[in-house]
Amino acid sequence: MKEKAQSIYSEYPELAIVEKKDNSEEKREVHSFVLRTNKLHTFQLEAVKNYYEHYSIRYKEELLDFKKVFNNDKPVVIEIGFGTGESTSRIARERDQYNYLAIEVFLNGYTKLLSVVGDEKIENVRLMRFDAVAVLNDMIKDNSIAGFHIFFADPWPKKKHHKRRLIQLPFTNLLSKKLIKGGYIYCVTDWSDYADQMLSVLSNTDNMKNPYDGFAPSREWRPKTKYERRGVNLDYTINEIWFEKK
Repeated sequence: MKEKAQSIYSEYPELAIVEKKDNSEEKREVHSFVLRTNKLHTFQLEAVKNYYEHYSIRYKEELLDFKKVFNNDKPVVIEIGFGTGESTSRIARERDQYNYLAIEVFLNGYTKLLSVVGDEKIENVRLMRFDAVAVLNDMIKDNSIAGFHIFFADPWPKKKHHKRRLIQLPFTNLLSKKLIKGGYIYCVTDWSDYADQMLSVLSNTDNMKNPYDGFAPSREWRPKTKYERRGVNLDYTINEIWFEKK
């Protein structure tokens, strides 16, 4: 049975707030999402009730202390736009030498991952439902993040919508600013012209270098999702982009 998302907002109003209010007349240069409506299954509602307080982080204009968040000193990787979280949970289990902050605005995917993380007690994952740009600007210290994962971001295929694509210079410069030296940005897409754009944008991003001649080889630790397998069956090319901070 599905229930309207609004039913959970009365108890957890912060879940209804996914972007920072901007009262200025100037349009924001970077926006990490365009919101769509969601409905939730009962198990997703239960996940919020049972696991929100422990596994989720509320947005606030205050720098995060990851040692307090995770109770350890492991390096932190941020995933932006994790979809259903299928890859996120598996990577976190298998690469448990890292902690993971997973950011997703779509309530359906957010609650699905919250359910898995809570049920399986995956302690090196924390979730946020908020605009990643605001989170990075207001809550993440410069030179503090070991890596960023951005897998299959919305390609916005129509040319008139390309300005909505996530991977653009203002955003990648922000990512670079947050990375430690040697930290990485790892992007994957099945949309060829977006892959070319990612490669071009990251090649022109401050303090980032490409250790490969063009696209990167696939990391064996990145699991292939149902979405990706469907794309491969349709003969889509999966392109991987890996850049490191100088």
